[in-house]
Amino acid sequence: MNQRVIPIIPAAQAVAGNQRVQRQRLAAQMGFFVLFALAPVFDLFRYDLARGHALFLTFEWRLGLDQFLAGRIGAGEAAFNVLTRLFLPILAGAAVFLWAAWKWGRLYCGWLCPHFSVVETINRVMIRASGKHSLWDKKPISPWRPDGTPAPRGPIWWLAVLPLAVAFAFVWAVVFLTYLLPPMEVYANIFNGELTRNQLIFIAAATTVISLEFLFARHLFCRYACAVGLFQSLAWMGNKDALVVGFNRQRTAECADCLPDRQSACDAVCPMRLKPRTLKRMMFACTQCGQCLDACAQSQGRQGQPPLLQWVEAEAARQNEAGFSAVDRP
Repeated sequence: MNQRVIPIIPAAQAVAGNQRVQRQRLAAQMGFFVLFALAPVFDLFRYDLARGHALFLTFEWRLGLDQFLAGRIGAGEAAFNVLTRLFLPILAGAAVFLWAAWKWGRLYCGWLCPHFSVVETINRVMIRASGKHSLWDKKPISPWRPDGTPAPRGPIWWLAVLPLAVAFAFVWAVVFLTYLLPPMEVYANIFNGELTRNQLIFIAAATTVISLEFLFARHLFCRYACAVGLFQSLAWMGNKDALVVGFNRQRTAECADCLPDRQSACDAVCPMRLKPRTLKRMMFACTQCGQCLDACAQSQGRQGQPPLLQWVEAEAARQNEAGFSAVDRP
């Protein structure tokens, strides 16, 4: 039975649907970033160095080793406590996390990860300043938006790149510190200018390192240094039926010059600088953000055509991958 790999969706419906998804993704990113920053404040999750134990959903989370060291329990009970209170919760959480990645890919990265939301934000400003996602890109991306309108650019935007990266880095440094020390103490010390020597050293060092990462290595970190992203990608690659971007190769000619300067809109918008119209193994670092689908729907919709890119899974995903060859690979 001959099945279509790419479902045919009317242009207007595709544009509206993908833009709605992007709004939902932005809301999810913003919500998770707020949760990331405020979780220590409300004792939802943090490790308190002063108390010597973790807090989870406002409850104390102890391993019970202090009772073992005090001689109140034996080695067997202590080992059972470590197993049930540490390893089993971690394994259960990892299993659910990897199952989601096996089925849908790096969904956490594209929809929730606070680091990736910063990556995308700095990308947008750096593109306006230089026309490139990263300082290491060899050439600028297309100066046209997917809808065919010119994208504003100018060197004046460089004045925003550095302050933005440093501001995000400072927020991260302070938040990281609140995961280790009482949050209200940290915020009070910052507000009153009374940080302790160790607090000041931690925030200064972390802000410097994270600023450099945001400016020069944010994509490299996502691709090669982030264990969370790496394990998601490995799980995703192991499932041939997993959700993947499908490409209608029968209309390749329409895709190669969908922008006024004869470049591809999907290539220009990918925050990880990937080529969406290619093999799954070449999309190893794909964050499932769906921006390429939105760009394709807009560029093709401008010409009254349905999009060439669409999410596919199960048998359609297998057909999509099987359809690539050395001859027609974009």
